[in-house]
Amino acid sequence: MDGLPIGPMLAVFALLIVWSGLFTAVEIAQQQLLAQRTASRASDKPLAKLNFPLDSLILCNTLCRALAVVIATLLAIFLCAENGPWAACLGVGAILLVFADYFPRSVAQRYPDAVLGLGNTLLAVPLKIVYPFAWLFSRLSSLLMSPFVRKAQVVQHSEDEAPADRHDDAEHPVRAHPVSGIHALDNITVNDILVPRSDVDGINLDDPIEAIIEQLRHNERTRLPVFHSDINQVEAVLNTRQVGHLLSNGELTREALLAASYEPYFVPESTPLQLQLLNFHKQQRRLGMVVDEYGEVLGIVTLEDILEEIVGEFESEHSLDNPHIHPQADGRMVIDGAASIRELNKCLGWHLPSDGPKTLNGLVTEALETIPESAVCLKIGRYRLEILETEDNRVSKVLIWLTSSVPVLIPAR
Repeated sequence: MDGLPIGPMLAVFALLIVWSGLFTAVEIAQQQLLAQRTASRASDKPLAKLNFPLDSLILCNTLCRALAVVIATLLAIFLCAENGPWAACLGVGAILLVFADYFPRSVAQRYPDAVLGLGNTLLAVPLKIVYPFAWLFSRLSSLLMSPFVRKAQVVQHSEDEAPADRHDDAEHPVRAHPVSGIHALDNITVNDILVPRSDVDGINLDDPIEAIIEQLRHNERTRLPVFHSDINQVEAVLNTRQVGHLLSNGELTREALLAASYEPYFVPESTPLQLQLLNFHKQQRRLGMVVDEYGEVLGIVTLEDILEEIVGEFESEHSLDNPHIHPQADGRMVIDGAASIRELNKCLGWHLPSDGPKTLNGLVTEALETIPESAVCLKIGRYRLEILETEDNRVSKVLIWLTSSVPVLIPAR
């Protein structure tokens, strides 16, 4: 060992530590983003994700640390003789803990998007190349664990990952259990179930009183926001039952309307549903105006919306009551682009991704990263979507079917 190239070995050792730190940072960044995704479902921006298999990342990180220990041991034996192994153990342990573990974790937790972006840029190609070896070790690990996990075959799948054997079609809608719905409130925020401001019915005090009376006569809701010109200038919430006796004779005035109204109740968009359910009870309210961090009104949320989220749809006939859903004779569905993704999942027992966009139009636009033309087809999970109509820079009608539910081939247009 007299001719040991100390300089090159030190350089390789330092490079291995750097790469190990990068692997650790990328793995922690991914975990951090997944935790953010679970804690808040209010973001419309899709989260970054790994562009390579995680198994490859773990394999390369392990190899880097093992090679670093081997090189450090050789150098320590060369420099310290019989005390070399002890010196290598203490030195490499300290270096790995600081520069390949604690420091990368701190950086990844503070800047997860930047770290994950850097990892995808530098590591995507090489880690895809080594994936066959990583897959081999992963399968070996699964084989060793198989005797211990046979009793854990039935697991609760997340809403982002549906099991393959689940009856995920319109003929067998999944019915929510009330208890599971209550537990799900921890991970759902008000923003996920609000009625968007564009769909909110309200009373514009700037309209003529005759138009307001006509609107109330045809109204089917009990509570309506009252505002000037724009819903951001909401002044009160009207209980329509208090003015019903004035509508028949046309005696309603703005003063009587405001007298039957009460102060609006504002709700931050990030409020968890479980907390909002308690707040509705504490404040003795049934309707809240949902606002963002700048105070802009995003829509409304009602007590009935939260209770429906808990109970779910018990009758399969409810799917036919949704005006956005138009079943076809061959089992496919023509659905309006304005349809809520959460409502579609509840009515039809589907599992379309609902973490980002709230409407079918938003989901299609995000997937294509552009405003699509008609006759464009795409696949999202097990679902095939064909754009039938576009109107005013948005998708207005989409034909959707499951790949396993319609066996016939649909000719391309």
